[in-house]
Amino acid sequence: MDWDKLRVFHAVAEAGSFTHAGETLNLSQSAVSRQISALEEALAVPLFHRHARGLILTEQGETLNRTVREVFAKLAMTEALLTESKEKPSGRLKVTTTVAFGSTWLAPRLKDFLDLYPEITLSVVLDDAELDLAMREADVAIRMHPPRQPDLVQRHLLTISWIVFASKEYLDAAGTPEKIEDLANHKLIIYGDYRPPVPDINWLYEAAKRAGVTRKPVLEMNSIFGMLRAVRSGLGIAALPDYMVEETEGLVRVLPDLKAPKVDAYFVYPEELRNSKRVAVFRDFLLARLAQKR
Repeated sequence: MDWDKLRVFHAVAEAGSFTHAGETLNLSQSAVSRQISALEEALAVPLFHRHARGLILTEQGETLNRTVREVFAKLAMTEALLTESKEKPSGRLKVTTTVAFGSTWLAPRLKDFLDLYPEITLSVVLDDAELDLAMREADVAIRMHPPRQPDLVQRHLLTISWIVFASKEYLDAAGTPEKIEDLANHKLIIYGDYRPPVPDINWLYEAAKRAGVTRKPVLEMNSIFGMLRAVRSGLGIAALPDYMVEETEGLVRVLPDLKAPKVDAYFVYPEELRNSKRVAVFRDFLLARLAQKR
């Protein structure tokens, strides 16, 4: 199979049309179409279903695209490692983590990292859904559980505790709960049922139910940061991770003796990046900052 044709095929498969692939490759639509037709002829199988709204991969096209994506991901990783400076960490580093951790703990510390390593360019993707590191959707990840893929390197970063908070205004109006059963008289804010980024994220609500509390939550929201803002507004009570403590100034801790689950967070990256200086200095920076008082 011709590499140029595979490159064009990959672009078309990702873009879903000859026109958009041509814009990416700086080729005309007709040139892209000719390359795909030639590849299909050489393989003697159709790779795309063509219809008025665009292109859809055939079963054979899906099979080829999985392999081509992996090959191009490996090539991109190899290129990055080969071009990385021998003297100083440099180049682009794509990091992914959850929305809450990235926006509240990580983001305020990135300036210090980039001041230390100005030749590194950071790209940060905040998403509670996990990106595929093996397919180079990101270089490294900070995840709230051990990696499930066997070919990923992991380093324990921190253990997260939960703290139950409410605003002073809310407690002045509704009273302060002294035990878990008291939550029957309070408004709870919980995480919505959508790809929870942390195991046992609604442990407070579940503990209340086990204690006989039948009151429904006042709000479900698929954002821990959004839950924090709702608590701050005086809407109700929520359990928040302790790495958000800097964001909780002015809030009041309640039910401090309540036993909460722990969450272990990990720094994760592909085996191929084990010797990358960019990855190493970013990992060490995180560990140093986490060792300080959070």
